Amino acid sequence: MNADPRQLTATLLDNAPLREDLLDQALTHRSAGPVNNERLEFLGDAMLGLVIAEVLWQRFPDADEGELSRRRASLVKKESLARVARELRLGDYLQLGSGEVRTGGHTRDSILADALEAVIGAVYVDKGFAEARGMLLRLFSKPLDKVAGQQALKDPKTQLQEMLQSMRRPLPEYEVVDVSGEQHAQRFAVCCRLRHEERTTRGAGSSRRRAEQDAAERMLAELSNKPHG
Repeated sequence: MNADPRQLTATLLDNAPLREDLLDQALTHRSAGPVNNERLEFLGDAMLGLVIAEVLWQRFPDADEGELSRRRASLVKKESLARVARELRLGDYLQLGSGEVRTGGHTRDSILADALEAVIGAVYVDKGFAEARGMLLRLFSKPLDKVAGQQALKDPKTQLQEMLQSMRRPLPEYEVVDVSGEQHAQRFAVCCRLRHEERTTRGAGSSRRRAEQDAAERMLAELSNKPHG
């Protein structure tokens, strides 16, 4: 660990002490040993999702479930969490295995995002829900304000349809190509096709709708990297 974790505690909790064993565990990547931050990450992820969902539910009384889910996803995705972690200089405090150190693990989005969730979990375990919630509201005040200022977030299928319409191209076709798993836990695989240019992407999800959205999002990513003619 390159920096004194007490500095991090002071930033997060206004100098309130946090149990050193929990903080140490939260900042320890699995590459550094068997006692690591994965269990705290699991807890912090749930805590973060709940608090963000609550705030969005209060701020957007007219938004439906899909709109709320998209806004929450934009706030808790890996890249967003890593951005908050960098503002805290979380990478300076991480304990990594030698392999991760050599490959720059302290700057990797996935490791930073997981560590932030683990720190959230540690605060929850030691200080309780109210303290952890207050910390999250402070850490995510700017991202929440930014999301609040955005217009309604359109789902990937709508975005793809509007993009193709603007290019005067035929609309995409979706086809279920596989359904697996037990009845209560099915997984759907869907292909999104653009027949005018023989382009196909494949998405997956726990429902046909989610699989279609995943396939559409992948198609959007492909089209965004391709010059439009």
